[in-house]
Amino acid sequence: MPLTIIRHDITKLSVDAIVNAANTLLERGGGVCGAIFEAAGIEAMTQACQSLAPISTGQAVLTPGFDLPAKVVIHAVGPIYTDGKHGEAELLRQTYLNSLELAVREGCESIAFPLISSGIYGYPSAEALAIAMSTFRAFLKDHELDITLVVFNRRAFELSEALLGDIESFIDEHYIDERQDRYYRRRETSFHNRPLRSQMERESTRYEPIESLDGLLDHLDESFSEALFRLIDQKKLQDPDVYKKANIDRKHFSKIRSNRHYMPSKPTAVALAIALELNLSETEAFLRKAGFALSPSSKFDVLITYVITHKITAIDEINTILFSYDQPLLGV
Repeated sequence: MPLTIIRHDITKLSVDAIVNAANTLLERGGGVCGAIFEAAGIEAMTQACQSLAPISTGQAVLTPGFDLPAKVVIHAVGPIYTDGKHGEAELLRQTYLNSLELAVREGCESIAFPLISSGIYGYPSAEALAIAMSTFRAFLKDHELDITLVVFNRRAFELSEALLGDIESFIDEHYIDERQDRYYRRRETSFHNRPLRSQMERESTRYEPIESLDGLLDHLDESFSEALFRLIDQKKLQDPDVYKKANIDRKHFSKIRSNRHYMPSKPTAVALAIALELNLSETEAFLRKAGFALSPSSKFDVLITYVITHKITAIDEINTILFSYDQPLLGV
């Protein structure tokens, strides 16, 4: 997928470029920087960096990857955080942007970043994440590039307290774990000879499909891909509007268009529903075309219900939420 978040060791990734959160002297440091030097070969990387140093905060330069799986290393200097009132946000944004532009100039098709400045440089993780994602999102509107944000664990960043509290409340209200779900469904079936309708399912019936879509269920014989492209036409969208917003690779989207019998994974189907800005009942009807449903016994499904009902449509924001709960990310 064009933009993803993973827990991994950045030095192990087979991408065209990885980004080193460097210091202005391009010297071997600790953390990610030290690991990159060691994996590349300390002597070779040190010599390559010495010929380029020093550089300023916000700038980025490139060296070979040497012994790394990555072809090249982009060394980028993020700002040291003081109080957020000394231009740190713009410097951090520029650090990401300069790295991305350098990668494109060098013909890279994939790049992996750490969360720059969020370690010893002290940038608050939630703010650093927001800047990274907004910069990536803006850049991908005009460029074809696979971007990976690499973190060692979920504690490397955090959702804002307000958003986290709202999501937790929503989960508490709507999520039914699998054992509860089986128990209540057996009990409801035995007493009433019909399955339990959860609160989440009841709420979904409040969302009526908009007339301009003609009702997804009026087209019972169409395949998932046929439904997708009918909706794109009805909403007067262009293919790039959809696959970029759905975090789907252009080549993969071309396969969907050329294959009437294409069947997506659930995260891909949900991503396309988000890109089309379908409401909850429309999303459920759309997912049924691919054989899927939203269930209150799936935390992934409850989180998807949350973002749809709260009209969160930026895939990177949704994937940040999903990543925070160890759920599959949207897109392919």
